[in-house]
Parts: sequence; structure tokens; C-alpha cells
Amino acid sequence: MIKPTTRDERFIELAKELGFDIYDENAVGGHYAPLIRNDDELYVSGLVPRMNGKIQYPGRVGLELNLADAQAAASISAIRALGLIMGAVGSLDSIKSLLRVTVFVKSTFDFVDLSEVANGASDVFTHVLGDAGKHTRTTVGVYQLPKNAPIEVDVIAALHPSAL
Repeated sequence: MIKPTTRDERFIELAKELGFDIYDENAVGGHYAPLIRNDDELYVSGLVPRMNGKIQYPGRVGLELNLADAQAAASISAIRALGLIMGAVGSLDSIKSLLRVTVFVKSTFDFVDLSEVANGASDVFTHVLGDAGKHTRTTVGVYQLPKNAPIEVDVIAALHPSAL
């Protein structure tokens, strides 16, 4: 088997491994834009771990979900973000760098491994994008997220000038 070499190939392979349909998973669930482009920056709205129209890993981290479940949920949200970007600009090779990633974790008051949960998303970004996937990050524990989702991830990305 040939190892994927481009960002797009790595993304498609990872999406397949997770059972994620990159062409059908990013329907908007409200009155907002899932992605806004401003010059060379892309702002991706918060994405919960939804696949096949259903929230994956519903519940609260530290109660119904363990760390591994939460990381898997974060990886799905990251895949969704990359899918939106790819759909908007045609190729993930257009990304110069990820500037900012914010990960919201619906957790119990005593769950403290929030950064480790966010690594589920960060690992996807660096696996697919390489050095361009390195980013600043904030992780926040919250009481509630939409649709009983355990995770929500938003992203700000910069594009190469050639993608403008």
C-alpha cells in the first residue's frame, strides 16, 4: 500500500479510518455561517463531533465519557473543520498555518485533563497538515454544549498567498 503523501491524501485516509463522509458531514444546524473567509484568514465556527447526522460520544467527560472517548470526539470535530476548509478552498495545501484552535470540553467539575482531551484535535491537525498544523490553543471546561456534545472545536487558519 502506498503511504499518503499530500495533506489531502492524509486527510481522506484518516476520514475513512474514522468512517467520516467528508462530502456529507458539515450541514449547518442554525442561522450562522460554518466558515467565513476574511482576506487570507478562515474562521471556522465551533464544530461538535457529529457523524451520520448524530452526535458521537454524547455526555459529560469524567462522568459518561473517559479521556479516550473525549479525545476521539475531539478528533471528529477536527476532521469536520478540515473538511469545511477543504470544501472552501479546494485543497488543504492552501493552508499556510493554523493560527488558533479553541476546544470546549463539557466535563465534570473535577475533571482536570482538559489539555489531554484537546490533544485529540491537535493530533489530527498535525498529522494531516504537518508543521502547518501546529497552532496556538485554548482549552476550556464548560457546563453544557449543543445537542449534548462533549466537545466543540473552532479554528482560525491562514492561507498561502497563492490561495487568495
